[in-house]
This record gives sequence, structure tokens and C-alpha cells, in this order.
Amino acid sequence: MFHPSHLDDPELIGFWTLDEFLAMAVPFIWGILTQHVVIGLMAAGFGWWGFRKLKAGKASSWVLHMAYWHLPSSFTGLKATPPSHLRVMVG
Repeated sequence: MFHPSHLDDPELIGFWTLDEFLAMAVPFIWGILTQHVVIGLMAAGFGWWGFRKLKAGKASSWVLHMAYWHLPSSFTGLKATPPSHLRVMVG
């Protein structure tokens, strides 16, 4: 059985972390389903490269934190923090 050499090493699927694998698999599967395999392969390669550059040695949670702060709440599905003047009323 494979044991990671460090406790904090992320789980890998092949050579990729789960989030990098999904950045490749989703466009590739879309390309197969829409019969645009070459476009799907190019989008998968670009998705992997772009996501890897976006992370750039940081943890995967960093991307989720940036999405929380810079994307609309309807896109991320996360609840927004109430404005500071309403926080006293909330709790």
C-alpha cells in the first residue's frame, strides 16, 4: 500500500491532485459528449495549466477563498457576509 512521505501531502489521482484532475476531466468529458474531442482535449490541457498557475504552490482552499471574495454569491453558492453595520443586529 502507498503511504505518503509527508502527512500534509494531498491525495493524488495519477499525477494530479483532485482539483487539477477535475479541471482536466470536466472539459474532456464535455468534449466527448458534444463530439468535439479535439476541442475538449485542448480545453482540458488549458484548464489543467491554468488551474496549476492559479494555485502556484498555494493550497487548493486558496482558490475557494478567492472565489468567495471576488465572484458573486450566486456563482459560488456561498452565503455572503452581512455588511458591518448589520452585524450588531445579527448576533
